[in-house]
Amino acid sequence: MTEKTSDYIIPDNVSRTIGRDAQRNNIMAAKIVADIVKTTLGPKGMDKMLVDSTGNVIVTNDGVTILEEMEIEHPAAKMMVDIAKTQELEVGDGTTSAVLIAGKLLENAETLLDKKIHPTIIIKGYEKASKKALEILSEISIPIKERSILKKIAMTAMTGKGAEGNREKLSEIIVEAVSQISDNTINSSDIKIEKVKGNSVVDSELIKGIVLDKERANQEMPSRIEKAKILLIDFPIEFKGPESETRISVSSPEQLQSFIKSEEMQLKMIVEKIIGTGARVVFCQKGIDDVAQYYFAKAGIMACRRIPKSDMERLSKATSGKIISSQEDLSDKILGSAELVEEIKENDTNLIYVKGCVNPKAVSIIIRGGTSHVLDEIERAIKDGLGDVISAIKSGRIVAGGGAVEIEISRRIRSFAKTIEGREQLAIEQFALALESIPETLAENAGLDPIDIMTELKKRHESGLINDGLNLLNGQIEDSFLSGIIEPIKVKQQAITSASEVAMMILRIDDVLISKGKGQGFNPSLGSEYE
Repeated sequence: MTEKTSDYIIPDNVSRTIGRDAQRNNIMAAKIVADIVKTTLGPKGMDKMLVDSTGNVIVTNDGVTILEEMEIEHPAAKMMVDIAKTQELEVGDGTTSAVLIAGKLLENAETLLDKKIHPTIIIKGYEKASKKALEILSEISIPIKERSILKKIAMTAMTGKGAEGNREKLSEIIVEAVSQISDNTINSSDIKIEKVKGNSVVDSELIKGIVLDKERANQEMPSRIEKAKILLIDFPIEFKGPESETRISVSSPEQLQSFIKSEEMQLKMIVEKIIGTGARVVFCQKGIDDVAQYYFAKAGIMACRRIPKSDMERLSKATSGKIISSQEDLSDKILGSAELVEEIKENDTNLIYVKGCVNPKAVSIIIRGGTSHVLDEIERAIKDGLGDVISAIKSGRIVAGGGAVEIEISRRIRSFAKTIEGREQLAIEQFALALESIPETLAENAGLDPIDIMTELKKRHESGLINDGLNLLNGQIEDSFLSGIIEPIKVKQQAITSASEVAMMILRIDDVLISKGKGQGFNPSLGSEYE
């Protein structure tokens, strides 16, 4: 199609990039995204400071946080961000690794494109290599045999983040929290993380129950109740306003007084029903009227209102109480229980502690720290640790960390490439080379010579030491399992799968049409902004 002919079809406000230019621009954008997070990989990775348009500051080396906070416009770059989000959603860790592998796959594909190898052949090679990589991963993984391994997994996930100095204590909290809620299905949402500014990170603790960022509905209510019977309701304990416009004709003060009194009587009846169940603590998802608060306080009942739905569900799992949506369901059989429900004020923040629950299936982790930046980074580290431990329990298998697994898969894929005929062999070899970028970057970020490290790693793996990887805490190459550098198989599976899929998708694109009305400021040819 000539440019003149295309002008009749494509409007003036749409820019078009085709063929090799489109591929080059997309690959360039993906490589830039990978380069942004490259220096954050590993225990010696550097942090990024992100400042948004309102002046809020985030200091982190968490890959997905960095990419989410950046205002990325290029469509191919957004696809790279999606990899990180998927990795975070599925596993909770390994986001930087997934983005790095994808960036390297595309960079290596560019080398093959320059040699006039068709994208379809590269994609076929990558597909075969990806499938083989997952097979190898299963072969070299080992089953989890003891609880201490879970602690090492959590410590590996938190190494290099703000929590590193207290990773021993935090990893114990993580494993205990997961062990408490684990049954047939483990859900990370059953572990609530509450941040409290003040004291040190070492003062962080696990509460076998739920902590609410709330306070009593009325200060006259008791602030501490032991051996508490807990009622969970999601209907309002207040005057119900008319659903549509309603007129009430009142001809005397007595009638008005009678009307108000009847509503109060209705409220009192509901409160008396609640008191009759034997409940000492009431958590309400909706509002509680002042009149009802008065009656609760008089009866020595602690009540909290407007509790978020997610917290109500956690309270139900922790206390074994049933959430009811109608006053008809009120009875002593639906009550939950806890050893102690207490309101505590910490640094101008009121928190309700529900603790001492019998076999709770929802727990809380209290994070403490000096500043909000520290708290946020500790929270991200704990979420990574939780994600890894939960993934390890679900899959039941683990692999050696420190780049050991990538080097071993790369070595075996090179051997596999020799069994494939034609140009696909070259693509499979480039896939193997892309995996080596992980240990190479780990060494680079730690200030070690990547060439020396890679040479020694390859030599050891060729001699059969398949679990040898980088221990960056002492700068040595050691058996990763013995060094306690362990990762769940799911982290690696998801990273390889996501990276391969997005690389293949980007390689399939040979025509980019962008409407300037929507993406103003985005330059499809990347221009000087990216060069």
